[in-house]
Amino acid sequence: MSKFKQYMVSYQIHPGHRRPPEVLKWETHMFRFASNTRVLDPTTAPYAAFILRLSLGVVLLAHSLYLKLFVFTLPGTAQYFESIGLPAALAYLVFFAEAIGGLALITGYRTRLVSLSLIPILLGATWAHSGNGWVFSSQGGGWEFPLFLVAMAVVQVLLGDGALSLSADRPEDHEVGAAQL
Repeated sequence: MSKFKQYMVSYQIHPGHRRPPEVLKWETHMFRFASNTRVLDPTTAPYAAFILRLSLGVVLLAHSLYLKLFVFTLPGTAQYFESIGLPAALAYLVFFAEAIGGLALITGYRTRLVSLSLIPILLGATWAHSGNGWVFSSQGGGWEFPLFLVAMAVVQVLLGDGALSLSADRPEDHEVGAAQL
C-alpha cells in the first residue's frame, strides 16, 4: 500500500489524525477542481449547440443544393447512385432530405428529430466513400468527412436546439430521452 493510501486509511479510521501537507494539498486541489468543474456551462452551452447546428445545417445545404444540384446535377447524382448499386430514385430522396434537413437545422426547427433522421443518410455517405480511402481529398472523396458529419449529428441529437432556434420555446424539445424526439 502506498504511503498516500496509508495516510488516507489512517485518516478515515482516526478522524483526529493529522494529515501530512501533501495529502492536504491534494485534497484542496481535488476539492477546488470538483467544485469549479461543470459538465456543461449553462450560459455558453446553448450557443455551442447553435454553432454546431448552424455548421451542420450549412454543410448539408451546401452538399445538396450546390454539390448535387449545380455541380453534379440531379441526373448525374442519380447515375452515381446507380454506379455504386443504389437505386437512382434514392439520389432524389437524399437530395431533398439534405436540403430540407439543412434548412431545418439552420432555423432550429425540431433539431433532435432532424439530426436523428439524417444519421442514416450520413452513414450511407460514409459507406459510399469507404472504398476511396481515408482522406476526403482523395479521388472520389474519402470516408472521414461523412463520418465526422455523423458524429456532429449524434452530438446535435444529444444537445438539442441550442440558442436562436424556432422550436426553443417547446418544452418537450428540451427534455432528455428518446421519448421526446
